[in-house]
Amino acid sequence: MRQSKLFIKTLKEAPKDATSISHKLLVRAGYISQLSSGIWTFLPIGFMVLKKIENIIRNEMNNIGGQELLMPALQPKELWETSGRWKDFVPPLFKTKDRHQKELALGPTHEEVVTDLIKKIIYSYKQLPFSLYQIQNKFRNEMRSNGGLLRTREFLMKDLYSFHANVNDLEVYYKKVLNAYSKIYVKCGLKVVVVKSPSGSMGGSESHEFMVLCDSGEDKIIICQKCKKGFNLEISKNLEQCEFCGNKLTIQNCIEAGHIFKLGDKYSKVFSAKFVDKEGKKKDIITGCYGIGLGRLMATVVEVFNDKSGIIWPKTLTPYKVHLLNLSSKKNNKLCEKIYRTCHQNKIEVLYDDRNVSQPIKLKDSDLIGISLRLVVSDKTFGKIEYKERGKKKCNLINNTGVINTIKKYYNV
Repeated sequence: MRQSKLFIKTLKEAPKDATSISHKLLVRAGYISQLSSGIWTFLPIGFMVLKKIENIIRNEMNNIGGQELLMPALQPKELWETSGRWKDFVPPLFKTKDRHQKELALGPTHEEVVTDLIKKIIYSYKQLPFSLYQIQNKFRNEMRSNGGLLRTREFLMKDLYSFHANVNDLEVYYKKVLNAYSKIYVKCGLKVVVVKSPSGSMGGSESHEFMVLCDSGEDKIIICQKCKKGFNLEISKNLEQCEFCGNKLTIQNCIEAGHIFKLGDKYSKVFSAKFVDKEGKKKDIITGCYGIGLGRLMATVVEVFNDKSGIIWPKTLTPYKVHLLNLSSKKNNKLCEKIYRTCHQNKIEVLYDDRNVSQPIKLKDSDLIGISLRLVVSDKTFGKIEYKERGKKKCNLINNTGVINTIKKYYNV
């Protein structure tokens, strides 16, 4: 993509109401644009990052046997009354009426819908276990929608639901999901602390949050400085030393990047979602649910990976593999065009800054946008190309013939 054609506008100043680092940088770098409070547009370069997060998540869900589907965002009142959450869900539901005055909710989650679905199809123990997931927009009527993508009213979420014949089988799969989530965060460049937490509006017997330690995070957890085990403040208010190693505990800021729940028979019982076991007896299907907000995860990455100049994307999430800057006079245009074409021929995503703007603007925008690898062509390099990794001070010079191999080596491809 030529930057002169890219639908993007970088800003010198952050929005006045921006408080979080990710809010400031994602807006300034042209990744997102605000429509209203808690409602965001992902611009082309932001959508590229979002799709990379989506693909990482999808691959891990497929690896543990998840089957992808897509359920409606509009959900009838009757389902939520059956579960008892029509009036009590926190935050309150977005509610509307159709032309027949039938009440509906914009789905913040899909336990009701998926349970109503499976009871129409599942009838025997032979069909269990299995899991279904979707990646879909959700709606939550937050009182306070600030922090950019960290707290929104409409957001893209991966929600997985698993179905089992007994609690032991749920426990086995729950651990598989926990492991898959850990892989997702590693691939996004993040370190997480898994914390046992309250189940809240979802309900169930047990739940765990995945917390990313971050000084700018609004949440807090208790963490052991020795074994790095984490504890929820609400559950462990009076905890004085680590339950695992007995060491000293401290309180640290963090961001919640995912939440998983053992629901048991909470929804299957009220919806009469049953199966017939080997002995011919009807039993409630045992369930679990597992969520990750994609935009929130994207913002969390930016909260962790940044410097005073802008974003520093991990290799796996960088919107383009290469940011090619032409800082030279017209005599080197041919070299830049050749590098640009060669990258395309080798299926390497490249953003080519071919704009007619000053060198300082190109360099500042490159740092702000945060693409992992930068190639600079200028009169000062005498026919060679400056190679620099975002976030590092050191630059190297390489020959034109070695560009593709250098890029592939950097990305291990």
